[in-house]
Amino acid sequence: MAVQQHQLIIGGCRRAASSGALFDVLAPADGRLLAQVARGGADDVELAVSAARQGYQQWSALAPGRREAALLRAADIIAAEGEARLLDNLIDESGSVITKARHEIAYTVDLLRTAAGEVRRLYGDTFPNDRPQRVSMVFREPLGVVAIISPYNAPLSLLAKMVAFPLAAGNSVVIKPSEETPLTALAFAEVLLAAGIPAAAVSVITGYGAECGERLVAHADIDCVALTGSTRTGVAVGGESMKHMRRCQLELGGKSAMLVLRDVDPASAAGIAAQGIFTHGGQICMANSRIVVERPLAAPFIAALKAAAEAIFLGDLRDERSGYGPLINQRAVDKVLAHVRQAVAAGAELVTGGDIVAGLTVRPTVLLNPARNSGVWREESFGPVVSVVVVDSLEEAIAVANDSEYGLSAAVLTHNIQWGFRAARGIRAGSVHIGMHAFQSNAIAPIGGFGMSGIGRSGGKYSTEEFTELKWVSVALEDEGK
Repeated sequence: MAVQQHQLIIGGCRRAASSGALFDVLAPADGRLLAQVARGGADDVELAVSAARQGYQQWSALAPGRREAALLRAADIIAAEGEARLLDNLIDESGSVITKARHEIAYTVDLLRTAAGEVRRLYGDTFPNDRPQRVSMVFREPLGVVAIISPYNAPLSLLAKMVAFPLAAGNSVVIKPSEETPLTALAFAEVLLAAGIPAAAVSVITGYGAECGERLVAHADIDCVALTGSTRTGVAVGGESMKHMRRCQLELGGKSAMLVLRDVDPASAAGIAAQGIFTHGGQICMANSRIVVERPLAAPFIAALKAAAEAIFLGDLRDERSGYGPLINQRAVDKVLAHVRQAVAAGAELVTGGDIVAGLTVRPTVLLNPARNSGVWREESFGPVVSVVVVDSLEEAIAVANDSEYGLSAAVLTHNIQWGFRAARGIRAGSVHIGMHAFQSNAIAPIGGFGMSGIGRSGGKYSTEEFTELKWVSVALEDEGK
């Protein structure tokens, strides 16, 4: 059977890379060749940005109702045809289990509908003027052309969030998806074009960061860069953006803490904690990879967490019982296992896991009391590994939670609302969830973080405002020359 080949999408047209080169897309579950995709380069970036500049003029000039209608049509297409168009790609190229893939599809519908609603809520303002015969107004205007650098871990829903809100604000987009998951991005762009978004307003350049991603970020005619990815990449993108004094939105890494306080049921808390770290094999930036438990609850909680981890079923990706699948590639596996080995060598207790089930699938892993300077405590492992430390008070728990350069998300398990709010106010993170795990998503919530977890917020009005510029316009109602 012939291997499918996929082209770039530039200004609505499907075309080969200028070099004619292709790259392979492999399934992390079994290594099979899924497709070959155009390997974009500098010349392709030039074409896409030029098309996007034209697309911005067309799209931003449309009446709000027409932009709203196009986004709603995209949502309707995915609601009706999402499984047929997107499900196999999500499972095969990103290693998602079927339940996670279906969640991404449903959440994408929600994101598109939320973005459509934001089209009519780009409010301006007026403010008093010292001269009564002057009127001062503030308008919101789209930025222009937005470069989107999207990740592999949630290749549909995160891409949809990154694209839908800039479009709602009237911008055009050039998408550079992860080279691990280009098929999902191309299929999503096809939906947007089928929904009636102008062809020139959406382009997709597939390929590698050094060959097309860096060119896109450095392009002088890009007005904003939105990245969801690693902190290392975010620092580079942010630095390049500052050279051009342009806007950037960076949703980066996390090392999210979960506080487990003494008043909760240990078995229930362990179930919540396990879901918060082992979903999609821990390949989620908001995963609660650090657990801080109060000493009176420590022994029963750790035993329950061990049992919860060992009970996770790791089977076929299309089996609805499967908890998660493989990590994205061998480099990811090597990093996770290195963190575990180094932590154990430095004195951490391996409660369970720490090895490979098969292929690229790492067993759910629980570590107790790793060194505070260890990689597994300080760095984003991005795998199914959780570290547990024991503390003696809420104040100590908050301090331990803040012992990180990251500040993306956090969780607090308690039935005491005063304790919960003290923790929520004391933890430096972009979101804190009481009674839940740290991995939460909501189409209208401001997702983003403190410190090395990024710059800006995404979701609802917070996204559309990020992708607009403010303009002050004042009018003299009388001739001031008299």
